[in-house]
Amino acid sequence: MTLTPVTPDTAVDDDPRRYEHLSTIRLEDPQAVSRAAKARRRHPGLKAGRQNFIVAADHPARGALAVGSDPVAMADRRQLLDRLQIALANPAVDGVLASPDIMDDLLLLGALDGKLVFGSMNRGGLSGLVNEFDDRFTGHTAAALQELGADGGKMLTRICLGDPDTVATLEATARAIDSLAERKLIAMVEPFLSVRENGRVRNDLSPNAVIKSIAIAEGLGSTSAYTWMKLPVVAEMERVMAATTMPTVLLGGDPDGSQDEVFATWGAALALPGVRGLTVGRTLLYPADGDVAGAVAAAASLLHHTTELPEN
Repeated sequence: MTLTPVTPDTAVDDDPRRYEHLSTIRLEDPQAVSRAAKARRRHPGLKAGRQNFIVAADHPARGALAVGSDPVAMADRRQLLDRLQIALANPAVDGVLASPDIMDDLLLLGALDGKLVFGSMNRGGLSGLVNEFDDRFTGHTAAALQELGADGGKMLTRICLGDPDTVATLEATARAIDSLAERKLIAMVEPFLSVRENGRVRNDLSPNAVIKSIAIAEGLGSTSAYTWMKLPVVAEMERVMAATTMPTVLLGGDPDGSQDEVFATWGAALALPGVRGLTVGRTLLYPADGDVAGAVAAAASLLHHTTELPEN
């Protein structure tokens, strides 16, 4: 996939100093982040008849900057914030999943009013790191998310049967689930059965592997009352979704196919019982044609709603 930069007519602003005020605020008034979080209008609430649309923006914190053939597509923070604001301006977008740095920027920009907010909790398993499976919790804590007025936290849970670091990740994930549940916050668990091949981590996206990862992940923690699954769209999704009763959102990843092909697979999966929406990032923020608003609108059209769309 070849990326086309966002053009001036789709960008929030093309002034290279457009986010300089964020640096000034952080320098002179760091408590502004906390005040913005407290002043933020909350999302009206989750409903069974309405699938949710959450934009993911936590990739850079794990050193994962690539989209398609561009290894540093997500490196420009100004462009990323432009694209996120374009996505969040669509009333069909319910919220964001972000690392603390991006979350704080969005709070200062006032971009999260009426939105669901999920923090990214473990970013320590850096892309390409020699001990990548030792995926430590280096981002949001449950206490910090409660203080921010967030709705929950997300944790990447890669399970490598041949790597001893996996057991520590599972234990840390279980503790995080319990810590979130104590505060009545959602634990969005993103499990994969993974392997290391030629020095690189690869997620096994075969249906049986995804089903096995679900079975392991949904048993973590002392309660599953607040646990959601965040799952890839793979073959035999009917059988995959039969493996869980947890509310499930679909992730986008870094797809190989065309946008039409990807959206067709999402549409089919969104029709399955238990699927509660999309949590997608790079596919929509960095579409091949550069039209972020168009990609977001197209994805939103796939969602199923039996209740009226609330006003943001």
